[in-house]
Amino acid sequence: MGDVQGCADELDEVLERARGAFGDRFELWVVGDLVNRGPDNVRALERVRALVDAGRGRYVLGNHEIALLRVATGLRPLSPLDSFSDVLGRTDASEWIEWLRRRPLVVTGRLGRQRFVMAHAAMHPEWNLDELVERARRVEARLGHRDRRELEQLLAADRSRDADRDLLGRLTSCRSVGPGEDWSTQAPGDVGADEAWHTRWASRDHRFGVVYGHWSLQGLHVAAWLRGLDTGCVHHGRGRAGALTAWLPDPDAATPFDLPDDRFWRVPARRAYYAHRDAVG
Repeated sequence: MGDVQGCADELDEVLERARGAFGDRFELWVVGDLVNRGPDNVRALERVRALVDAGRGRYVLGNHEIALLRVATGLRPLSPLDSFSDVLGRTDASEWIEWLRRRPLVVTGRLGRQRFVMAHAAMHPEWNLDELVERARRVEARLGHRDRRELEQLLAADRSRDADRDLLGRLTSCRSVGPGEDWSTQAPGDVGADEAWHTRWASRDHRFGVVYGHWSLQGLHVAAWLRGLDTGCVHHGRGRAGALTAWLPDPDAATPFDLPDDRFWRVPARRAYYAHRDAVG
């Protein structure tokens, strides 16, 4: 499933449809950015956590979860664009923060004969799957360290001086890459941006699939070994139609990343969200 960002009504619609089609015989994999900018972050978190805790869901951290952690640790103030005050204002807010900071950055699996990884934003173009997982686990250990000061030091670090902080940013915020290993949150075509991360990644002929989100302006991205699922549900009303998109790979297919592929559910956004962005600049 692509980025939910607090659009709990649309998430419930997908889950209701899944229960109608499969009963309890489905798993929900969420590409991150479950929270922020939308109206009901708590309900979205509760739905996904129930499935994760029951062993029927996987959920990776996105840049908006990292933003929530930074606010919770006092590393940045709430922005007028943030909507996760509903999480921070709860009496059990600290318990939710502890649960979130122990979520993975990447999860791996196998569909038919194909290995794949789910992360929020981007892969390093040069790393194979095993190398990616090894490095991500090191960063996850710091995020979920029993000494909260380790979390704070990681989130406050300069990514040019801390390789773990750099990887955290790449996995949760990257859209484009430059001539070397540098990455940017900007999209190709923006000033200072080079080429899409997945263009560079695909040129290296990796033989594993990547499921990701984060890039709502790009929309649904269906390409060899790649499924980008962020279709901007929370951005509905900003000059485009937003939707929550889920990919349903064929469990009986040997090579489900093959093309063409039309196994997607698209739930249109119920109403315009995030309209205040233009008002605050």
